[in-house]
Amino acid sequence: MGQLQTSDSRVTMAAVVAAYDQEIPKTDGWLRQGSARSTRNRGTTEGIYLRHSSNAACLGEGAVLIGGRSLAYLQVGDPNGPLVLHNHGGPSSRLEAKVFAPHALKLGLRFVCVDRPGQGKSDPQHGRTFAGWAADLEAIANAFETDRFAVTGWSEGGPWALAAAAYLDPAKLIHVTSIAPGSYGAFGTNWAAKNLSSTDAMGGFLALHFRPGFQLMYDLIDLAATLFPEQYKKALLKASCPADLAALADDDVLSAIVESGRECFRQGVDGLVTDAQMLYQQWPFDVTAIHRPVHLWQGSADTFVPYAVNKPLGERMPGAVWHEVADGGHFIASSHAAEILAVVANDLAATE
Repeated sequence: MGQLQTSDSRVTMAAVVAAYDQEIPKTDGWLRQGSARSTRNRGTTEGIYLRHSSNAACLGEGAVLIGGRSLAYLQVGDPNGPLVLHNHGGPSSRLEAKVFAPHALKLGLRFVCVDRPGQGKSDPQHGRTFAGWAADLEAIANAFETDRFAVTGWSEGGPWALAAAAYLDPAKLIHVTSIAPGSYGAFGTNWAAKNLSSTDAMGGFLALHFRPGFQLMYDLIDLAATLFPEQYKKALLKASCPADLAALADDDVLSAIVESGRECFRQGVDGLVTDAQMLYQQWPFDVTAIHRPVHLWQGSADTFVPYAVNKPLGERMPGAVWHEVADGGHFIASSHAAEILAVVANDLAATE
């Protein structure tokens, strides 16, 4: 396959969603139904196995096995393009890749979004660390048989992209983008509380001091997302600024966001709770010591991760390349996806 086309040769979100739902089989020689490949994590003795579903959607849905742990992914875009590993937000999942799919295909990027441990279809993992996830991203790149790749992240996924920038070799990790990252522990435990909404500030307090209460918050979100999706949509729209309302006016984008959020809770809330707790705690890596280029995208009118949370990151991280979207909201990841991924593509092409 490798290409999705509409009748007028333009790739749209609707076409991507339709292709996903129709379970397009593999016929292009890159990956055929029932096929499997294996390789090894270069520099270690740990086996990395890449397997794909025979009912793969878009380019492929499958899992990478690392030391007995399964990490599920959805791949969109161009199977022959340079690799981009995307860190989804929260609550979200590998299905977030569909938001970026038309732009990834147009720009010739192989865009892979991986469920973090305990979310979507990925196995839970005890003792998670930022460095451990960065190592997982490198292992996934090795499984896809590439020595050079990019990492992106949005919202709650943004800090995991920053961790990759902190821990991985820039000779292999060519590009890093973090979109409206939840930088709540960047400069100390829950340092950004004064800049958060009352709900998020309370969430941070519970995450650090009363996990059962924090878990209850996510249990309620799980209930809404899985059993009452229309109410979940309404709550999302109510919290959105005008720019986000415009982005979410596209029914296909809104449906993809809701579906991805619902999938996050496939195994319950534990994976997401652990994920979020780690963001509120002081991060173990020093963002002021990151000198390699890191592209930070932030909407000035973001109501989910406010501008005041990430502007200091742009000022204090030496490698920061600041992209401010005037009056933009949290969903610049959708409304500005073409522009964001164009920067990724340019950096990957420049180092070929």
